[in-house]
Amino acid sequence: MEKNIYLKDYLYSSMFAALISILALLSIPLPNGPSITGQTLGVMLAGSMLKPKQAALSIMTYLALGSIGLPVFSGGQSGFGVFAGKSGGYLIGFLAGAVVISLIKASSNNLFMIATSNLIGGIIVVHVIGSFWLGQISGLSFYQAFMLGSLPYLPGDIIKLICATLVAHSVNKQLPLSINHK
Repeated sequence: MEKNIYLKDYLYSSMFAALISILALLSIPLPNGPSITGQTLGVMLAGSMLKPKQAALSIMTYLALGSIGLPVFSGGQSGFGVFAGKSGGYLIGFLAGAVVISLIKASSNNLFMIATSNLIGGIIVVHVIGSFWLGQISGLSFYQAFMLGSLPYLPGDIIKLICATLVAHSVNKQLPLSINHK
């Protein structure tokens, strides 16, 4: 029985790492700026539908794939150097954010609880870590880094939060013993 649990952990984690990789390639260009990708949607889905250990493993797998050179980060970027750049903190924030989402949501499939966990983990945690890192790398204050690196993405993140909440609620209802904490 124990081996099946581990196999399930790896299976779900690899599926979500693949999903995040695919969503990172979807891009909606913003006027006069960078593009919005689906990465955070994948992070929110992983946190909303997986156990904390599985969510962490899925993000670590995604980050490992990108760091060894597979073009799975936004815009097809890859390599360890991406972590040292301006978006490195957001990538690290994905790991913390997915785990926070999963921990807050726990075994609840309540829409409000899923949305709240996605707001806290998928938006606040990711953007705080990302903005802090961006400020450190760029020599900006936290406020300036937030205004440049996070604020333009918040409307898209709210839409992704709604989508992730509705999808996770529906899937968790249909597969309560497979992915969910129950």
